[in-house]
Amino acid sequence: MSDRIIPDEALEERFITASGPGGQNVNKVASAVQLRVDVFRLGLSPESYRRLKSIAGSRLTASGTLVILAQRFRTQEANREDARARLIAMLDKADEREARRIRTRPSKAAKARRVDAKKARSTVKAARTRVRID
Repeated sequence: MSDRIIPDEALEERFITASGPGGQNVNKVASAVQLRVDVFRLGLSPESYRRLKSIAGSRLTASGTLVILAQRFRTQEANREDARARLIAMLDKADEREARRIRTRPSKAAKARRVDAKKARSTVKAARTRVRID
C-alpha cells in the first residue's frame, strides 16, 4: 500500500444497512460504508484525473464525486478500511502512466515469407477444384 494522504475534507462517510447474508445482524446494524470522495479536492493532475474517470466508470458522478460502497465485512470498521484501501488502490492505478507504444515494421524477409505462405496456400486451394478434361 502507498503512503498516500487523503485530506479529510475530501471524504464523506455514510453507514448504511448492508445487503446479502448475515441474518438479523444485517437488518439491525448499519455496517456497510458508502465513501463519497470529492475528486477535485484531491489535487490530481489532469492526466491522473482522466485515467481515474475511466477506472471509476459509473462510480464517478457528473459533479466529480467518487462513490465507493464497501459491504464485504460484518463490522463498520472493517468495511471502512476496505473502502479506503480500494480508494487508494484506484488513485495509485490512476497515477500509473501507460507505457508508450513503440511502432515496429515487419522486415523484408518477413514480408516475403508471408507472401510465399499465401502463394502456397493459394496453390493448395486451387488444386481442390474440379478436374477438367480437355
